[in-house]
Amino acid sequence: MSDKKAALYIRVSTAMQADRDSLPMQRSDLVNYANLVLGIDDYEIFEDAGFSAKNTDRPKYQEMMARVRRREFSHILVWKLDRISRNLIDFCEMYEEIKKYDTAFISKNEQFDTSSPMGEAMLRITLIFAELERKMTAERVLSVMIDRASKGLYNGAQPPMGYLIESKCKFPVIDEHEAEIVRYIFNLYEETKSSNDVATSLADKGIKTKRGGEWDHSTIVSMLKNPFYKGTYRYNYRDYTSRKMKKENDWIVIENSHPAIIDEEQFSRVQNLLKSNRNGDSQYHRENAQINIFSRKLICGDCLRPYNASTGARKKSNGLRPATYSCSGYGSINSCKGCIGDGLLVPIVFNYLSNVRRLSELIKPSMRSGTIENLLTDGWPFMRLKSISSGTIDRIIGQLLDQGKPKIKHKTKSGNNDPALKRSNKIENELKKYETAILRLEELYLFSPESMSGKDFMLKKNDLDRKITELKGAQIDELKTIDGTAKFDNLSFKAGMVLFEKTVMSKGQPFNYDYLVKTSGTGNLRQIIDALISKIVIKNGLPVEITFTNGLVSQFEWEPGANKMPTSAEICQYESKEKILSFIGEHGKLKGVDFIRATGHPSHAVYQTLHAMVDQGEIVPVQRENSKVVSYYIKGQKS
Repeated sequence: MSDKKAALYIRVSTAMQADRDSLPMQRSDLVNYANLVLGIDDYEIFEDAGFSAKNTDRPKYQEMMARVRRREFSHILVWKLDRISRNLIDFCEMYEEIKKYDTAFISKNEQFDTSSPMGEAMLRITLIFAELERKMTAERVLSVMIDRASKGLYNGAQPPMGYLIESKCKFPVIDEHEAEIVRYIFNLYEETKSSNDVATSLADKGIKTKRGGEWDHSTIVSMLKNPFYKGTYRYNYRDYTSRKMKKENDWIVIENSHPAIIDEEQFSRVQNLLKSNRNGDSQYHRENAQINIFSRKLICGDCLRPYNASTGARKKSNGLRPATYSCSGYGSINSCKGCIGDGLLVPIVFNYLSNVRRLSELIKPSMRSGTIENLLTDGWPFMRLKSISSGTIDRIIGQLLDQGKPKIKHKTKSGNNDPALKRSNKIENELKKYETAILRLEELYLFSPESMSGKDFMLKKNDLDRKITELKGAQIDELKTIDGTAKFDNLSFKAGMVLFEKTVMSKGQPFNYDYLVKTSGTGNLRQIIDALISKIVIKNGLPVEITFTNGLVSQFEWEPGANKMPTSAEICQYESKEKILSFIGEHGKLKGVDFIRATGHPSHAVYQTLHAMVDQGEIVPVQRENSKVVSYYIKGQKS
């Protein structure tokens, strides 16, 4: 580097905005020092406002270091050492790195210039004592906090949902409005035994977290595990840098320190349920453990032998154990290695069933075969499908148009006077009454807590749920006895479609294994497959032919490598590109967090999709000055 060029780095934390070492003063001092002392008039200023020095995760600092690596600067100039970092390891790593690029480090306040050996030695000595001071200060603060906690005094953090801080009180007090939400969450988890179901219910009711965010599995479980709700104050149990739990003998635990929202008995029951679900040994998991959804339905497309379900499938972290199906010819003389798992097969089959059902409501004689194929192959499970056979489309058109649409209200030879049909319609009306009753009961309990206790709510809701289950079973039995011609002839198929609509389609997507098993249970999924599907032919780890119980046959051709389960990022990119462009078109811009809440896709998948769209020139990112938030706009759009 022939000419000297300096990088002037300036930082203040939020608490220091009013101090004398503020941004304007640092900027003025460093510019004068570069011009008058170092004789450098070529410089660039990098400012990080409102960022702590506990680590180096700061945008302008990272930008400066990236340009140092490109050998753009001969000097880095700071006002004080702690503007770079208060962490000795972070600073030493930075210093060793800039030495490799012949960049000198200068601290104006301490008069350190690492271009000389003495300056470098003094810098290292000062850093050691600065790190020691930082650690001793942290220890003193922690000791005071622990002493306060051991005396039953609250240490000032925001209390969890259900509590608020009043100026006259030394400890958080119950916020009755939020407390009802807490009780609802504990009661619903005891009923459903699923944190995902609880989060879905809260989202449906428009209930937000204390910070105004969306509920998910982790926020629900975190609340359910928090002993604060049973009146126990716990402090110093977690390392706030690594977020790891400390040893229990380091914890400060004060029992009965404040009013409880959840009694000890219920809290204990919920902890046992959480433990059972984590280990996969709850009644729910035991009831579903031995049921293989596609047992005796799969045929090998190579050797025509049946597939067997594996009982040794690895248990997932959520306690579910998806089956793996392998060709029974494996290990024989003409060894066949065909296999497929529930993780891939469940979304393909159930998504296809949903598409067939939707098509039956939309199909018209004038509809083009290309449109029909697009409707049949809608959804991420078909993102690697090459084509669906023309024969399949012709058969479906004939089935749906020649015989009509598969409605629940069937025409019989004697019109609508079939006794079984009348009974089925009567049951349908009863079902609607009970489902409406549950909605009203939940609203009454949630918004009028004085009207009933949590125990009474659970008893009444369980009675209604039990009655709905009985009515659904009775309706299927009645439909099986209806005499006459339906849009799908086979009576078993007809009953299976009713069950599919009520237990799967009524809950909406996603049609993935975890969601369907959690919301519908493997028993119901197996019953649907038994009623609707005669066999599925598997080849190269994918279904190439599905034969339904009403005689309909669908054939598929897949792209090479389609038997690998797509990642969440690939699914998000496939499903969300058009949605992202539509969202920006409607709202003017898009923030990643808004789209995560709107779609439910994992955050890493959404941001990978956004970065891919930026690379492809479809959208552009814009970050406002003094803002950490990036917004995305359609290319060419005024931001």
